[in-house]
Amino acid sequence: MIYDPFQKEAIDHIDNGHSVIVSAPTGAGKTAIAEYIIENAIRKSQGVIYTAPIKALSNQKFRDFQHQFRDDIGILTGDVALNQEAPVLIMTTEIFRNKILDEPDSLNRYSWIIFDEVHYIDNPERGTVWEESLMFLPAHMKILALSATIPNIKEFARWISSIHKKEVRTVIEEKRPVPLHFFYQCHNQVVEKVDAIRKIRRVRPNRLGTLINYIRDRQGLPCIYFVFGRRRAEYLASELYGFNFLNADEKNKMLSLYDSLCVRFDLKHEKSASEMIPFIEKGIAFHHAGMLPTLKEVIERLFTSRLLKVIFTTETFALGINMPSRTVVFDELRKFYGSYIRNLKTRDFYQMAGRAGRRGIDQEGFVYSRINPHRIYIDEVKRIIYGKSEEVRSQFNTSYATILNLYEKYTEGLPKIYPLSFHYFQSGKQRQKEAVRLMDSKLRLLKESDYIANGKLTAKGSFAKNVYGYELILSELYAEGEFEKLDEYGLGIMAAASVFEPRKNQRIAALPKSARDIKLTCDSIYNGIRHRESRYRIYPVSKMPHFNLAKTIECWMRGEKFSRILQFSDTDEGEVIRYFRMTIQVLREVSDAPISYILKDKITNAIRLINRDIIDAEKQLREG
Repeated sequence: MIYDPFQKEAIDHIDNGHSVIVSAPTGAGKTAIAEYIIENAIRKSQGVIYTAPIKALSNQKFRDFQHQFRDDIGILTGDVALNQEAPVLIMTTEIFRNKILDEPDSLNRYSWIIFDEVHYIDNPERGTVWEESLMFLPAHMKILALSATIPNIKEFARWISSIHKKEVRTVIEEKRPVPLHFFYQCHNQVVEKVDAIRKIRRVRPNRLGTLINYIRDRQGLPCIYFVFGRRRAEYLASELYGFNFLNADEKNKMLSLYDSLCVRFDLKHEKSASEMIPFIEKGIAFHHAGMLPTLKEVIERLFTSRLLKVIFTTETFALGINMPSRTVVFDELRKFYGSYIRNLKTRDFYQMAGRAGRRGIDQEGFVYSRINPHRIYIDEVKRIIYGKSEEVRSQFNTSYATILNLYEKYTEGLPKIYPLSFHYFQSGKQRQKEAVRLMDSKLRLLKESDYIANGKLTAKGSFAKNVYGYELILSELYAEGEFEKLDEYGLGIMAAASVFEPRKNQRIAALPKSARDIKLTCDSIYNGIRHRESRYRIYPVSKMPHFNLAKTIECWMRGEKFSRILQFSDTDEGEVIRYFRMTIQVLREVSDAPISYILKDKITNAIRLINRDIIDAEKQLREG
């Protein structure tokens, strides 16, 4: 294989035994470096772990690498465990972090860890997982970290070098293999220069048809159209319904391929799959997290066939999934960031824009931004597109489970851990002081609440260190004996409530009788937790259980069809599947804790009742 200069530079560092961080634009070819490590490791009978930020990306990497490396690839996520003894094991970063803390000896056989999308370290909700994985990385493992373009990559490398006392080399590639050409639609005109927007005098609404015709006339298809809302994706697909991008031969090929994929993924009788047919026969589709995972995979395969010409999708389609197109369109340059809507970060813009321009096929990629001057200033448009990418900033906020695992190892030496963090490395005195206070507050709360006593974890503490993210509520329920009182259905209801996050103004259906007592108990315990966290000024506060899916999951566990249980919730069908799979993961974590054999048996049965048919993620991966 002929490598680009930046790929060759990284490979030379790898051959010389160094850890490497690679910063390069989306679509530049970072994966080729990971493949080089994997090929080498397999040849030398060494182990490699490959981590990805989301399960969908883990699954896709498993499929891709299986084509290349066959039985040498395994996968381990909260949903799936296939071929775990393989020399190359793909997993989510959470699973890797948990292994470091819970069972470090299981990592002895692996010589490399590959972190895909390592800039996720500044994700407010999950960035701590990446930071902890790097802080506590076993000394024998070398690192390959792959990142989108970030300006402070050398600072990041210096931090890793400082805590592991070994040099980490950086490789920076700023040039895209396929250059991008930018356009703007404003007042229903398409212009090439952003400043030309200021000269448009006639105020008119932007029309989707005007833009798509412009793109089609300039041979700009296929096109990925990014939106920041599921309903918006579906609405725009409907708005384009009058278009037809396929000739008769292409239409027949498309319908034949779609039909065969629906048979393979058992979608023939799914209403949502049938409703997609009028779109796909015209070369149009939509794709978002609220859809059935199997239907999303079918749409992805249609797109790689090049028969699908326009896909309306949310931003997860840009995250590592290898789906390049000739053109990318932004519905707007604002999105929801955790708690509020704000203008896009430059890095996020290019994560998506980087899907434009297919290497080896296109001379350039085309990026269109739809601009409403009443919603965004032109200077902000220029900042997003032509500005410098944002630095990666630590979001370090250690979980209760991590503190318990570390306390078990370091006891009162725990405060010495914080100076190892990226947060400490790049923060001033005030931020450092607050981080230490927060960590100390969590430790004091755990001691006050009988998770730690006489310098050791109590039975409750040993339970809590296994259940990341839901430690206090589940541990208090366990300590009160509530787990033992519940049958399989109650355990499923309670675990689903612990993971569910309602959308704004989402309703809750009438609770089944079996869930009412559980909810009353959970509410009482949670109020006590919130009171203690408030007293210690701990933030963010522990997640509250929400019972929106109580009736849905109970009916599913009692054998009801998936299409029928959806009537008991206003949650999208894809989200229901995701929450059921998260429920299974929580139940597995509880089962791994030191609990009675009777409770283990009930949990095993609860998982069996949930993990069937469309919920079974392993089944989807095997059939794929």
